[in-house]
Amino acid sequence: MSGEFPRAGFWRRFASLIYDALVVISLSMLTAILYFAVIQALTSLGVIAQTEDPAALIQDSPLLYGIRSALFVGINIFFFTYFWTKSGQTIGMRAWRLKVQTKDGDLISWSQSIVRCLSALLGLGNLLLIIDFKNRKALQDYISKTEVIALTKEENKRIYRELD
Repeated sequence: MSGEFPRAGFWRRFASLIYDALVVISLSMLTAILYFAVIQALTSLGVIAQTEDPAALIQDSPLLYGIRSALFVGINIFFFTYFWTKSGQTIGMRAWRLKVQTKDGDLISWSQSIVRCLSALLGLGNLLLIIDFKNRKALQDYISKTEVIALTKEENKRIYRELD
């Protein structure tokens, strides 16, 4: 167990993941709109062949489809890594008073964050918590050498105030 605060269980993590999923979905929608606008502009400039349906063009072109997919993955990884390395909390984690940290209680690094994102398997890594209820560690915790702790209201407010 971590020193001062207990590790978070499955349901708090799940609730936090739902909050964050809503934010990530909105970021993905914004990314899709901007990407579509760029494709429209390139079509208008003649860089890409004219088409009646730019959405079909993206879907049918392996290159354009791959770029769009890479943008979605990149935006999602950036969202989590930015917040985890800055304060240890995403928006959903702040609402549910959770914090990701190293075993020593420090903020995690960018490389740990990226490993954590990739090993979470879109949240499925949290299912390990159901089996590993004693240690309260998910797959991504083991692989990235991190832990998620449950904070008190006072500690959560203190972390938030430090961001100013």
